[in-house]
Amino acid sequence: MMIDLIVHIASSNGLAQPIAQRALGIVLNGAERQGSPLADIVFKKVPGTRALAARTGAEIGAPTGDIARLIEQTPGGRRYVNVSMISALQDAGLDHKAIGTLLPSIGSWMQSVHGMNDMGHLGDLMSLAGSPARGKEVRAA
Repeated sequence: MMIDLIVHIASSNGLAQPIAQRALGIVLNGAERQGSPLADIVFKKVPGTRALAARTGAEIGAPTGDIARLIEQTPGGRRYVNVSMISALQDAGLDHKAIGTLLPSIGSWMQSVHGMNDMGHLGDLMSLAGSPARGKEVRAA
């Protein structure tokens, strides 16, 4: 199932599959580091995505550990995670256009395969603590 998602990301964004896989890992790693409830849902619905996020995080040198995760969920930590995620995506070969279409392509696949809405924008995965997106239920179609 994860392979289907990677193929969809690659074809939707004009990327080679290895780059699409890396991009997916980078996004999911960043979302997990911020405690995104939607990232947890992706991990539950798409086998292998949690391992991909962890492996990609190790490859890009993302901080690990409980203290690092707490720091990354502060306002300054969130900004750092977002900037480092965008930098990692650029290092992986994505330009601004590909970065801009990455989340909508993930969201469209999750909607078509799992009936999940509210996953097409960066803010859906990277929501601030206490914001309306945090902890909301993902609507099924």
